[in-house]
Amino acid sequence: MFYRWLAVFVLLFHFAFLAFVLLGALLVVRWPRVAWAHVPMAAWGIFVEFAGRVCPLTPLENSLRARAGEQAYASGFIAHYLTAAIYPAGLTRAVEIALGTLALLCNAALYAWIVKRRRTEDR
Repeated sequence: MFYRWLAVFVLLFHFAFLAFVLLGALLVVRWPRVAWAHVPMAAWGIFVEFAGRVCPLTPLENSLRARAGEQAYASGFIAHYLTAAIYPAGLTRAVEIALGTLALLCNAALYAWIVKRRRTEDR
């Protein structure tokens, strides 16, 4: 039961990480120092998608699930939990690139807005 709870914790952390990668710049508006954590984490998330790599949290969750006697999943986190619901055919390389591009554009737009807002406030 302990490993199952750890696997659930890793799963929730993974979802939170994804949300932070996509929308963490919104926290930077209120707390600018969050950028020190958000920028490298967003860069990592975008890199993982563009490079077609597996986030280290996925094997960790699978390992914990296996120790709990549950079935691990063969695909990555996004393919297993998100893409399966959105794209039933599975995660293709093109979808990975699209997701990475979405994350990159979302962050670029948010940070451009933040910079513009700060410049306006400084005048």
